[in-house]
Amino acid sequence: MFNKVVLIGRLTKDPELRYTSTNNLPVVSFTLAVNRPYQVQGNDRSADFISCTAWRKQAENIHRYVSKGSMVAVEGKLQTRDYMDEKINARRYITEVICDSVVFLDTRSQGDYENPVKNESTEEELPKGNFNNVEDDLPF
Repeated sequence: MFNKVVLIGRLTKDPELRYTSTNNLPVVSFTLAVNRPYQVQGNDRSADFISCTAWRKQAENIHRYVSKGSMVAVEGKLQTRDYMDEKINARRYITEVICDSVVFLDTRSQGDYENPVKNESTEEELPKGNFNNVEDDLPF
């Protein structure tokens, strides 16, 4: 069996960082607006709003470096959980993407280079350059 999700979209609001009560792990939640590839005749293009969750260092980086309107690419797995809503005595279901990786796709302004993003695996500084036309170099 295979459970893999890849999305590119924009954040609908600033990410919400919190910490677990048991072992104080950082976790961030955000909603991604992903445009549908078609347009209904006579209407604007519609979008899907997808809940995403990231953990640990990745959660802290998302909270620190992206905000409402930022474009990101998310890779992860789809997860469904449920809980009992005591107010109406009904079971509620939540479907979300648990992020394995999140790539920030917006270019950063010059002032953002004072606090460069670190590559988690090697702790080296990521390259600083103008990546506005990076699509021209892709082989596909």
